[in-house]
Amino acid sequence: MSGPAPEAAAPAGPVRTLVVDDDPVAAAAHAAYVGRVAGFAVTAVAGAGAEALRVLATTAVDLVLLDVHLPDMSGLDVLRRMRAAGHTTDVIMVTRARDLEVVRAAIAFGATQYLVKPFTAGAVRAKLEGHLAYRARHGPVLDQGAVDGLFDTLRAPVAASGLPKGVSRVSLEEVAQALAGADGAATAAEVAELAGVSRVTARRYLEHLAESGMAVRGLRYGGAGRPQVEYRWQAGGATR
Repeated sequence: MSGPAPEAAAPAGPVRTLVVDDDPVAAAAHAAYVGRVAGFAVTAVAGAGAEALRVLATTAVDLVLLDVHLPDMSGLDVLRRMRAAGHTTDVIMVTRARDLEVVRAAIAFGATQYLVKPFTAGAVRAKLEGHLAYRARHGPVLDQGAVDGLFDTLRAPVAASGLPKGVSRVSLEEVAQALAGADGAATAAEVAELAGVSRVTARRYLEHLAESGMAVRGLRYGGAGRPQVEYRWQAGGATR
């Protein structure tokens, strides 16, 4: 890299956001989530760490939505190289629920927020709105309370874990793991057996994954009667 790209402070326009994820379906879903939040615009989408660094070297970016798992290097390596190159761009790391060591390392490298896979558009909105509130803070830092308030604004938890009512993160992880481990597409009944849940529960969570862009629906033909609805894992969020 030849040096950091210009990073204008607090642009008057929308927050210019770079989405980094190697899964095209997940990247498109995350970009769509960002694009729906007022005050934000997706400047670029990168599918690998080196590509993300090239974008940062040539394009003004205010925020990076950075997946940890990339094909050429870890998202942590991207973050470390960003800081070494002088980029102070804010970073929201995208991690798995069990990536405790990753979260600790990301804190050390200067990540400002975190999204835990699998997540919804509501979770992204909450994080981005917190980021806007953080950027809107002005004036001198007067005391410890003011500093604490600034961090609280940025790192406020997502209400209800960013998941719809009635959706448990633990159960969602189990269903996502089962679907990702299936041999190709699977029906709700097949996922239910793999995950050890009821077919009704499996179907509810599979529908949530499909609506979140982490699975796609299809039809399975064969035999008498109606074709069965089947699901195929797409984003790799809970198992990578």
